[in-house]
Amino acid sequence: MPKIDLDQRLQEDCYLLGEIHDTSLLLSRNAHFPWFILVPETDEIEFYRLEAAHQQVLLDLINKLSAFVGKHFSIDKLNIATIGNIVSQMHIHIVGRYQTDVCWPGVVWGCDQFKEYPDGDVEGIRDQLELDFPGLFTAAR
Repeated sequence: MPKIDLDQRLQEDCYLLGEIHDTSLLLSRNAHFPWFILVPETDEIEFYRLEAAHQQVLLDLINKLSAFVGKHFSIDKLNIATIGNIVSQMHIHIVGRYQTDVCWPGVVWGCDQFKEYPDGDVEGIRDQLELDFPGLFTAAR
């Protein structure tokens, strides 16, 4: 379980996949997009204010997830963002986009199109993450 309290909106909108280096890894419930969210254990809300070592750990995670999305989802574009206008808790979005997706070329935030993941797909994504990056998760499911 996360050591930090996740913002209520993140809890409602995402699946918790696990913990990586004191960072919660979430997957958006909207299966239209491979949309991962990293929530580091910090009270800070701005990335640039984190200590350099903490930034580096997060950059490494961002790069690993970006490579994972590119490898497994055949995306056309990858979006990485730390917007946080509605949810101020620091969180980093890694979103794979397709030129054929329901929001293209617009933003995914506020997209009114929603699709549930089929049974077993979320577990399959988590299992694939563990296969691609053995030892990535520091806490049990």
